[in-house]
Amino acid sequence: MRGRYHVRRTAVLGSAGTLLAGTLIAGAMAAPAATADGRHQGDPAAYGAKTAAERAAKKGIDWQDCPADWALEKPIQCGYVSVPLDYAKPHGRQIRIAVDRIGSTGTKDERQGALIYNPGGPGGSGLAFPRRVVTKNAVWADAAKAYDFVGFDPRGVGRSTPISCIDPQEFVKAPKADPVPDSEADKRAQRKLAAEYADGCKERSGWMLPHMTTPNTARDLDVVRAALGEKKLNYLGVSYGTYLGAVYGTLFPTHVRRMVVDSVVNPSKEKIWYQANLDQDVAFETRFTDWLEWVAKNDATFHIGDTTAKVRGQWDTLRAAAKKSPLGGVVGPAELLGVFQSAPYYDSSWVPTATLWSKYVAGDPQPLIDAGSPDLSDTVGNAKSENGNAVYTAVECTDAKWPTSWRKWDRDTTRLHRDHPFLTWSNTWMNLPCATWGVKQQTPVEVGTGKGLPPVLITQSTRDAATPYGGAVELHKRFKGSRLITERDAGSHGITNLVNPCVNDRVKTYLLTGAVDRADVTCAPHATPKP
Repeated sequence: MRGRYHVRRTAVLGSAGTLLAGTLIAGAMAAPAATADGRHQGDPAAYGAKTAAERAAKKGIDWQDCPADWALEKPIQCGYVSVPLDYAKPHGRQIRIAVDRIGSTGTKDERQGALIYNPGGPGGSGLAFPRRVVTKNAVWADAAKAYDFVGFDPRGVGRSTPISCIDPQEFVKAPKADPVPDSEADKRAQRKLAAEYADGCKERSGWMLPHMTTPNTARDLDVVRAALGEKKLNYLGVSYGTYLGAVYGTLFPTHVRRMVVDSVVNPSKEKIWYQANLDQDVAFETRFTDWLEWVAKNDATFHIGDTTAKVRGQWDTLRAAAKKSPLGGVVGPAELLGVFQSAPYYDSSWVPTATLWSKYVAGDPQPLIDAGSPDLSDTVGNAKSENGNAVYTAVECTDAKWPTSWRKWDRDTTRLHRDHPFLTWSNTWMNLPCATWGVKQQTPVEVGTGKGLPPVLITQSTRDAATPYGGAVELHKRFKGSRLITERDAGSHGITNLVNPCVNDRVKTYLLTGAVDRADVTCAPHATPKP
């Protein structure tokens, strides 16, 4: 999705993230009956997951100092867990999942096990999670006393058998075409690029694509749990990581000990993934407007415009200027979107993005040009960006059925763009490879409460752009006994890592004791950014 279910570059969801939805599936299919061990009767993949987890529990993880180029300082340790490429063939081809950990900081008596993290995407790496302990992140200090912090790269990502769809240097090249088409010819050109991208995924990574699904990543998560020697899973998922958690909780309800899901993808089969992405387009417009309003209120600092209408007018002017003549020869409307999209995603981007813009308006375009330009010498970073987009596309396209009719995409996008122009066309082009996807598209899991699922803690801000609020409400309905913490009048994506004691204290209490409030809770917003 846009932002992907985290931030993407240029045409490309997070811990910021974005998503998409699948076509309507008539008549929700009931999930097959689950036995207590997480195995679904008559489901070869469930049997494969059980087999792989038992194997991993015996083998464990050979922890070592992390390779230097992983940029993870001691005492963080790294290792690998082997999982089946295809869970229906647990003794067939294996792939490696990269994991890392830092030990709990408290006493032996305080330790409660491992806390495993996923930041979203699909396509985001979780390996930075243990650095929250190294950097002494105060929000997580108490949880770190009780838990080893464990990160992993999901299948296809980064250090875990990475996939690719296009040459990374080609992927980051700029300027790209304006995502908003002026003509049918513009649309045809974008459709051609999307179809070529889908073909490239199959050519470069076709052996992995049929297995690049959320249910398989959830099975991998269970194998990692077993390899860690954990009887049950403690899990923190943000953005797309909430959908991974929802699917895990559905497939393995008795394996969950504690689960926190933050900024929630709507898990309804009708939303995964085509409709979810359309919903995103609306929410991004709302949050972008919130930011424009804030820029206007702080006109004494930024001098862009003293009303929301004037600031929006400046955005339109900037976009038109970049379209006519890309800034620095490389920053056109698509690249501007890559820079400005972070503001509706994260409040932490409000001041930096407004500052770049303010300098441009004052006659200094260079900082904005630098922010929006690719660095062709950064081959490692470019490969990471390309890989993240490849995984995003592979998972969303393979997870669910997508419309194949261009008329439907065109009609839906044109209608939404009228009142929500910030992201709509860009998001459509990012997801359009799913219309011509080269492998069989699956049917999403019917997310719901299996026997033995403990209370799940859900956190969500009301004005989130990447994962609109309705997603949290929907998961809350589906997971019986769950608790919803709502941050009102706020919209930053991923709220468990922001300072807001009303949210932080409840997350901490839940992780340390398992206790939730007797009823859902609404919190006042965290502090608005100050220039």
